[in-house]
This record gives sequence, C-alpha cells and structure tokens, in this order.
Amino acid sequence: MDPASRDAWLVAELSWWMFASAIFIYIVTIGLLGVGAGIFRGRNRLSFRAGTTLVVLGGVLAPIIAIVAIGVSGVAIGDETEGPDDGSAKLTVEVVGRQWWWELRYLDAAGEVVAVTANELHLPVGERARLELLSDNVIHSFWAPNLQGKTDAIPGRRNLLFAEPEVEGVWRGQCAEFCGNQHTLMGFMVIAEPREKFGRWLERQASDARATQGPGLDIFLKLGCGDCHTIRGTSAAGQKGPDLTHLASRRTLAGATLKNSRGNLGGWITDTHEVKPGALMPSFTPEPQDLHDLLDYLEALK
Repeated sequence: MDPASRDAWLVAELSWWMFASAIFIYIVTIGLLGVGAGIFRGRNRLSFRAGTTLVVLGGVLAPIIAIVAIGVSGVAIGDETEGPDDGSAKLTVEVVGRQWWWELRYLDAAGEVVAVTANELHLPVGERARLELLSDNVIHSFWAPNLQGKTDAIPGRRNLLFAEPEVEGVWRGQCAEFCGNQHTLMGFMVIAEPREKFGRWLERQASDARATQGPGLDIFLKLGCGDCHTIRGTSAAGQKGPDLTHLASRRTLAGATLKNSRGNLGGWITDTHEVKPGALMPSFTPEPQDLHDLLDYLEALK
C-alpha cells in the first residue's frame, strides 16, 4: 500500500486491524484444535469444567471481541472517510462509468461542464474534491486505492466520493465491480499536481482543439469516427465514445490499457478487438497514407 491521502491512510489502518484480527483468530483456533486433539493434555489432563471454559473463552468470546473490534473501527473509519458533504470541496467532478472506460466531467461553481476528458483524473494537491459517481449502463465501482476506498457508480443514482491527495503523484485506479467482458481493462489514471499546474491543465482541457482542419481530420470524419467521438471546434460531436479534443495530452489509451504512443494508437484503431475484445469501437482498415494522416492529426490534439 502507498497511501497518498488521509482517507487512504485510514483504510490502510483498517486493513491492518483486519489482518491482526485474522491472525488472532487463527492462533486461538489452532490452540483449541490442539486441546481437542489432546496434545496439551499429558499428565495435566483438563477437567470438563476447564475444557468448557476454554471453549467458551476461545471459541465464543474471542471471535466476538475480534468481530466487534473490526465492526466498530470499520464504521468509524467509514464515517470519517465518507463524511458529510460540508461544502468544503472546491472542485467537483462527475465520474461516469461507461462500457468500458471512464468519463470525467469537470464542473464550475454553477454546475456547468467546463471540461471533459477520459480515463484520467487530475486533482490539485491539498484540496478536497467532490466526485459524483454516475453510470448509464450497469453497476461499476470507482476505486483509486491510493486516495480512497471504492464506491459504486449505479444507474439512476448519484453517489458521492471525496478525495484529497496530500502529495504529488501518479497512480492507477480500477473498476472494482464486475461489469462485463472488459471489466479488468477498465482502468484509469490519477494525477495529483500543484494547484497552479492543475489550473493550467484544466484551462487547456476546457479549450477547443488546437487542430481543427487538415487531411487527418477529413479521414476521421470520412470513417465516421465523429459519430461517436467529440473533437471540440470541429463538426465531430459524437457522445458514445471518449471526447478526443485533447487525446494526445493523455498518458494512456483504451481505459488505461495501453501507453499513449503513435504505434499503440495505430494498433488500437486497426485491431481494436485484439487489444480489448468486446470493446464497442469497431476496427478500421484505412489506406496506409490515410492512417498516417489520421495519426498525425490525432497526435496534434494536445
């Protein structure tokens, strides 16, 4: 474990309490088995009363103490990490579970969407962020173990999760609820950075695409990619797939399955289901020059 927030430290402490309780129960159980097998009897054979007392203490009271200790600490830590929505969060992000990727929508104070990205959650260090978890299909579970415990994204509900990184860093997150064929490849990245750096990133993400014309964009539209993907500043306005306005600024592709490189991007376009079987995006086989033009264009979307 590598906790990067107070909430994650509390969750880590709970896991160690659970581990210690399990060791305690294991030792008590082995001891009782030893007594039952007679290996500790010898000359000092236990009386019926002493044996009954030992069974009650070790077989009943010890598990009750361990369960109560875990239950009380679990509830206390759960209340502490979830906490009430006291309005102290300065940043609100809608986190939408798709099949099988994550959409991140950054909201302003009025609740309007100012920037949209995919599979990459940026947060300012030292500020509490309010994450609103949504789903438009099945139940997913958003889990960034370095920052918080997991919380489900359920269709028709808006669940809340708070995250406050204490240090800079880059960590991987994962869908923690089986949600279909590509559940294991539904990951995301968390990037915690200083406030000024985060502000510059958010400003870039809120802007339209730098490249709004060229042969690569023509190929993009000709293949029908704009029916599913948005590139702000162009006629591509699809909503089924990730917003690609700043695709080249991201670290990964395909739900954090691949490093974002020219080769991987080309492989993802031409052999999608080899990379991620069951993905909703079809494979495309453009002419070689068209593919190069398309990749040139997508790499310009920074």
